[in-house]
Amino acid sequence: MHDNAPALSIRPFVESDEGAVIALWQLCELTRPWNDPRRDVARKLGVQREWFLVGHVGDELVASVMAGYDGHRGSLNYLAVAPAMRGRGYGTALIRRIEALLTEAGCPKINLLVRRGNAGVVAFYQRIGYGLDDTVQLGRRLIPDTPT
Repeated sequence: MHDNAPALSIRPFVESDEGAVIALWQLCELTRPWNDPRRDVARKLGVQREWFLVGHVGDELVASVMAGYDGHRGSLNYLAVAPAMRGRGYGTALIRRIEALLTEAGCPKINLLVRRGNAGVVAFYQRIGYGLDDTVQLGRRLIPDTPT
């Protein structure tokens, strides 16, 4: 953490965090109409739930991240830090904790996606050691996801 920043307490997500986490994602503009955040939470709880972390300052949930590992590459999703709490090292602390968990699992590399045009987030990741890969992302939806 940065010198004067209150300590961030990091722990695995529990079901009672859902409302606060979704509100945080909405505040950070991470949600999209084609992804129901409640379904995203439920899906994550069914797969490697221990790699869905939240960060608290006191009683306030201020950060989250989801990670996964398929045996080849790790992935990060939904990194969020409340706008009023940014610049205090909380995002970096969450990423470092996830990196440690993935390293313990034998994961050799992490991939993540940043929305086009989000230069501030790209700069954040570059500051903490991530680089641009020479790849093109492709996707195909298998299950339609309409908000509930």
